[in-house]
Amino acid sequence: MLEDLLIRPLEPWDTDEAAAVWWAARHADGSQLPPAIHTEANVRAWFGNVLLPDGQTWVAVDDGRIVAVLTLDGDDLDQLYVEPSVAGQGIGSTLVDLAKDLRPGGLALWTFQTNTRAQAFYSRHGFTEVRRTDGQANEEKAPDVRMVWGAHPERLESTV
Repeated sequence: MLEDLLIRPLEPWDTDEAAAVWWAARHADGSQLPPAIHTEANVRAWFGNVLLPDGQTWVAVDDGRIVAVLTLDGDDLDQLYVEPSVAGQGIGSTLVDLAKDLRPGGLALWTFQTNTRAQAFYSRHGFTEVRRTDGQANEEKAPDVRMVWGAHPERLESTV
């Protein structure tokens, strides 16, 4: 699959399909994520009205269909979701490599404490945990983990 994978910026005609990938990954059997607190229609609107104009979202396309989504927000890896039917095939790793190339000075991200698979995935890609919270600052109010890669300033703060 990876040999035919196309990674490109999110386009206006992609937003519904990209939102569907996000939704499917959040609600897949065995997902370690808390349920989304927004409706699927709200997520589609968010992709079209927020992520698209921001210009920091990429999609991975295989055989004409979107199979993964990556959003950067400054130096935060804000969203990374892979269509469940193709998870584990290296698509997420390819997108993390893209994020590192685009932000060589370092990256940070949040993941839920319950999402131990994501924590292991990001650890394999060189991210390290710098703190945990009770989740009161996120929409889901679910405990989370802050992880950083490279020379991100939060890595430096955590070692002081």
